[in-house]
Order: sequence, then C-alpha cells, then structure tokens
Amino acid sequence: MQKILLGNEAIAQGAIDAGLSGAYGYPGTPSTEIIEYITASQEAKNGDIKAHWSTNEKVAMEEALGMSYAGKRAMVTMKHVGLNVAADAFINMAISGINGGLVVVVADDPSQHSSQNEQDSRFYGKFAMLPILEPSNQQEAYDMMAYAFELSEKTKLPVLFRSVTRLSHSRANVEVKDKQAQNPLQLVDDTKRFALIPSFAKLQYKALIDKQKDLEQIAEQSPWNYYKEGKDTSLGIIASGVAVNYLLENFPKDLPFDLLKVSHYPLPRKQVAKMFDRVAKILVLEDGYPFIEEMIGDYLGREQKVKGRLTGDLPRTGELNPNKVAVALGLEEEINSDIPEIVSARPPQLCPGCGHIDLYEELNDIIPEIGDNRVFSDIGCYSLGVLEPYDSIDTLIDMGASIPMAKGAADAGLLPAIAVIGDSTFTHSGMTGLLSAVWDNSPITVIISDNSAVAMTGAQPSAAMGRLYDIAKGLGVAEEHIKIIIPLKKYHDKNVEIIKNELAYNGVSLIIAQRPCVTMSNEKKDLARKFNTFEPSY
Repeated sequence: MQKILLGNEAIAQGAIDAGLSGAYGYPGTPSTEIIEYITASQEAKNGDIKAHWSTNEKVAMEEALGMSYAGKRAMVTMKHVGLNVAADAFINMAISGINGGLVVVVADDPSQHSSQNEQDSRFYGKFAMLPILEPSNQQEAYDMMAYAFELSEKTKLPVLFRSVTRLSHSRANVEVKDKQAQNPLQLVDDTKRFALIPSFAKLQYKALIDKQKDLEQIAEQSPWNYYKEGKDTSLGIIASGVAVNYLLENFPKDLPFDLLKVSHYPLPRKQVAKMFDRVAKILVLEDGYPFIEEMIGDYLGREQKVKGRLTGDLPRTGELNPNKVAVALGLEEEINSDIPEIVSARPPQLCPGCGHIDLYEELNDIIPEIGDNRVFSDIGCYSLGVLEPYDSIDTLIDMGASIPMAKGAADAGLLPAIAVIGDSTFTHSGMTGLLSAVWDNSPITVIISDNSAVAMTGAQPSAAMGRLYDIAKGLGVAEEHIKIIIPLKKYHDKNVEIIKNELAYNGVSLIIAQRPCVTMSNEKKDLARKFNTFEPSY
C-alpha cells in the first residue's frame, strides 16, 4: 500500500510498523510532526503505543531508555539543539547499552530556518561511538526505521537517526508494509550495566570500544551505503543523505563519476579508500557540517585531494541545492538567489491579539526609566520581542538561559535585571535557574509569559498549565512576590505598576503574565482557564 507522507510522517509510520511501543519527544521544528503523527495514530488512541510530549528532551531520552530497559522498542525525537539538552543521557546510554531497540531521531536544520544554529548531530553520534543512519528520501526514512530497531537490538546500542529540514518537511509516495508485533515485556539479565558507578562503567566503556570494529564492518556491508563506479576517474563524489538527490538532479541519465552514497555510519573506510585509489579528486556533498570531509582527511592523510565545504568549493553555511552542487562540479554558473524587492521576505510577527504584545508594551513603558540592555529572554514565540516594533528584549541564547543570565548580570551589578521566559520553556529548563536565583537571593524579576501552550510549534499542551504559581512557591519564591497579571490593554496601567514594584524588590520576584494563546481552539482555551484558577493580583 502507498501513502503520501512527509519525511517526518514516514519516520513515524516506519516506527509504528516496526513494532514501536513508546515514543517520547519535545516539540521543535523540524521534528514536531513525528510525535504528532504517532499521537494521532489508531495505535496510540487504542493505547497500544504510548506517545507522550515530555517536559524536555533529556526527560524524553530517559523515558525512552526506561521503555527500552523493559524490553520494548522505543523512539525519542527532537530537533538538533534539543540533543544538547539530552546529551548527558545520550552519551551515557551508549555506555550502558539498551535492551529493547532504541532509536534517537534528531532533525537538523541546515540554513537555520527556525533555529539558533546549524549544528550537525552526526558529530554527537561519532562522539558517543554509536551507529548513525541518514536517509536520503521518504521511502528510505520509512524502511530505515525497521532496520534501525534491528540494528539497535543486534548491537545493544542506541541508534542515532538523522534527518534534515528538506527531508522532514517534503512529501513523497511511500510504500508501507505490514506491521510487526511489539516486543514482549522482557527485563535484562544483568542490571549492573545500567548502574554506571565507575567500576561498572569502566567495563561498559571497554565493551563499547570493543564493539567499534563490528560497527564498522556492519556499515561496510550496509544496504544503505553503496559504491557505483563511473567512467570518468577525474573525480569521485561522496554524497550523504539528501545531498544524493541534489547530485542526481544534475545527472538525470548517467553519472559519469564514481559515487559513494553514505547513509550508514561509521563511515565505510574500505569504500572511501577505494575511491582514493581510483580517482584524481574527491568532492564531498553533505547537508550540514563538513563531517565526512574532515574525517576522510583523518583516515587517509590526503586532504589536498578532497574538495567540499572546507575548501570553498561548496558554501560553508546553509543547505545544499542542485545549483550549488552544479557550480561545484563546473556544470553551470551560480544562480543569483537574491529575492526581488517585490517579494522580499516578511519578517516573522507575533499574531494579532497575542498576549506577548501587551506584555512588551508594558515593558516598553518601563524601559526608559530603568535603562536599556537588561531584559534577558528565551526561546519561544516571545523571542520575536527582539524585533521591531517591540525591540523589548536583548538576549536569547538557549532554552532556559534567561533566568541564569539575568542572575549573572545582577551579580555583576546590572540592576534591575529582568528575565522573560515562556511557560513551557520554564518547565523545560527554567526551573533550575530559578532555584539557583532563590538559593542566592538574587535581585532579579522573572516574568513568565504564560500562554498555556507550546505555541511556537503548534500549540501542544504545556506541562506548566495551572502549576506555575505552586512551582514558584515550591522553589522558594516568597508568596508576596509572586504576582499574576493579565496582559490586556485594559489592565496596562495596573500591570506596569506591579512590574515596577517588583523591580524595586531586592530579591527574587516572579510575575506570571497569564493569557491563553490566541491560536488555540476554544476547547483548549477552556481547558487552560479550567487549570489556571489563581486570581490576578489586582
């Protein structure tokens, strides 16, 4: 049977059909649709698959590991920067190993369409010494999931499954297969490998090192890697993941050069060595960092033979496309990618009627009195407060950075210092920063712009809903300095007064600016009002 699927949907359907029992993740473009698809599946609705939005990526990784520990097949999904949050668990479960198959799906974002950086997750996989799979199209994304679970159970290791934006968010026909049965509940015989005290972890680390030769041999024989000889040996091309498509679009009939397609790592050394022996020059095509390009210089010590992003033959940043590949091959001139003024890009904007707008208007009334460059913000819709017409916030670095940065600036003598953070980001990674500020009695004011949703990625429900006041109180913020305001124009003057009063307090104060996201359905808004029962501080 065929289905027309997004790359993310193909990944999700492939996991379901491979006997998935649990799927965990935190929403983040370009990965979000994977969990959304599984949550909407009949299997999840029947309770046959547990599909869950976790409070952050580290928690999701550990929940998936718990499912795997019980012998079931589990998947965890996130965008590339989410892997930074989950790195502690990710690296250590490479040491402990797994029981039921565990696949870590990470969607990278070359060109930074919706991200702070272009980070390439393959480096994490290499660092953790794990197998990496990188599909080149939707059909491979579907088929690879079953292979990934089998590979995970065969090697007793997690498998990193890397996608990129163009694959995640494009559609194609996908031939789907019959579903496999889920694994039975089956605990491990030896739990010591999951208890990483140093004496046990040393043994596990050695076991991981000992597996590397087997992992290399598996990659050499992988059906997802192949070498095709060409007639013209002046050039050989190594192409990974979606970059294969950009190459073949330039050669609709026959490719005259040797091609090594790589979708399974560790990099197949023997096939790379074969190319070095056969061709005069090598062009490396990969969407992301120069991962392969750097490695083959290390492997064979002949960097001068290799062309790619590091040599300037391809752009060092951004996505590849057929034209960039054609220019590197000398087939055509670079296409001017400047957008005509008549269709110039419109910067992203907050939705009309958004509560963040009213909050920023309140802050902007105060900033002339307190001075510029002291509003530390975070990752979410409200990040758009850095742009005109608001120009209200000064920093956004990573999830949860606003509160610790405000604390550090206050420690340096910048007073007042304000942190603006969303409700979901607060429960994701803001609570520990707040606890540190409370512990040190730092003179900062934290404003949680609470719209009761993970709004930037599709208004998934927020784990913070109805809990923010109690969390702040539980973390030690004095009750008299926990305020609730409603960011609406009719309360503007009252809200400004409350914010000013809390800025004058020499300690930690917290303001919850509470108003449901305007894009939420009426049903979700009613649910938010049901949970958010604390009265405003008027």
